[in-house]
Amino acid sequence: MHKFEDLKIWNKAMQLTENVYKLSSDFPLDEKYNLTNQIRKCAVSVPSNIAEGAGRNTNGEFRNFLGIANGSSYELITQLYLSMRLKICQPESVEPIVNDVIEVCKMNYALQKSLQ
Repeated sequence: MHKFEDLKIWNKAMQLTENVYKLSSDFPLDEKYNLTNQIRKCAVSVPSNIAEGAGRNTNGEFRNFLGIANGSSYELITQLYLSMRLKICQPESVEPIVNDVIEVCKMNYALQKSLQ
């Protein structure tokens, strides 16, 4: 069992989630139950799965939840790109967040390797 609050990846994912919430707060109201909701759910899923995995009994279980978090990260990147393609967001607003997601993914892979 790991103390998730001390994990750099969890803290980075929490900051990422805050940034996604700020970005999506400017989405059009007609996207409230569509892209806004989905993009936020993906963002919340990343630190949530890291925390859940950290609370499991084995490193194998932890790695499994890190894999789920990584899947949510890629889903989040896709939705961020979609928000740009739909002209809901400007690239200069989205690109720093995408870079943060990629950084979380790299941290995730490194953590998964260390748990083997």
